[in-house]
Amino acid sequence: MKKTLLFLAVMLLCITKSYSQASYNTGALTVEIDEYGGIDLLDSNGVYELYRAAILVGTSPTAVFDYTNDAETVDQTTLVTNPTSSDFEIYGSVDNSFSGLPPAVLVKFNAFGWNNGNYIIVRFDVTNAETSAVDASIGLDISSYINETWGYDTIENTFPDGVIRFHKGNVTNMGIKLLSASLSSLYSFEWYSGYEVDSDYWTWMHYGSLQPFYASNTTDGPVTITSQNPVSLAPMQSYHLYYAFALGKNVQAMLSNITAAEAKYQSLIAGIQDNKTAVNELKLGQNSPNPFTSSTTMAYQLPGDGLVSLKVYNALGNEVATLVNSNQTRGSHTIQYNANDLPGGVYFYALRYNDQVRSNKMFLIK
Repeated sequence: MKKTLLFLAVMLLCITKSYSQASYNTGALTVEIDEYGGIDLLDSNGVYELYRAAILVGTSPTAVFDYTNDAETVDQTTLVTNPTSSDFEIYGSVDNSFSGLPPAVLVKFNAFGWNNGNYIIVRFDVTNAETSAVDASIGLDISSYINETWGYDTIENTFPDGVIRFHKGNVTNMGIKLLSASLSSLYSFEWYSGYEVDSDYWTWMHYGSLQPFYASNTTDGPVTITSQNPVSLAPMQSYHLYYAFALGKNVQAMLSNITAAEAKYQSLIAGIQDNKTAVNELKLGQNSPNPFTSSTTMAYQLPGDGLVSLKVYNALGNEVATLVNSNQTRGSHTIQYNANDLPGGVYFYALRYNDQVRSNKMFLIK
């Protein structure tokens, strides 16, 4: 019944929105991400093990961003060509413009994969698009689909390192782990139609403990909700979190693949830290994503306090946008740029600090 209802729901979405996805196969698993940020996993035989995992961002009992009610495409989900941090990468972003309801957020997602790896790492960048600060509870809405059959899954959180195990009999094990923080809540329940309600999401995200064991007892199967402690975000401030997803033919293999994912995570973090070590230099990073379809993020580093300007120019050298023109403090800064009002083409952005200038090229695709 669940499978039929979810299929119908997808078909209804296809009527009102264009529906597409990006995918890659590492040689050990396949990951698919649709344009609204829903993550699917298939094993080496092409059998689904994860129906969907999607981000949740809650700021009050009546304001929780979720996949079904709120998510709308900002940057189309695409397979990244020549990824720099992994062998495979998918990128996309969504916001709350489908519903227009709070919280106003922008969520960017990158799914990293490696050759023959039976695991992936997903990075979510959550930006507060409200005009005031928020305390954001962030987690996942997970629908397991072990061995491509609904129901009777078992979810365990009995491992000392925080791995959530999904399994059914002697078939494939799936593990999910929050890498960048500790879970504050973990709660599973039996799926039912229309469960995606803000007040209920908020309750599950604030369960207040980690449910150690849940056994599905119907063919509808379980839904699992995770959350971490709230993070305070000023307007347009971003928070980055990382989850590992792994498959294995048994629990030992799955845990081994989670460990491999954790090693890749440390490499990812080390690469980011290396980029921040030379704090006494003026730096302007390449915008991401690039090319982009509507919005992109620019990062820069200031060697000291001072007057800063960041402007965008078209290919003829005409200024088309002023993103920053104010005094800023020493250190790293990021800003999101929405180019919905510009035609596609080549653009340049220039950072000025005292008598120093840095510039980069970016490509807008329409």
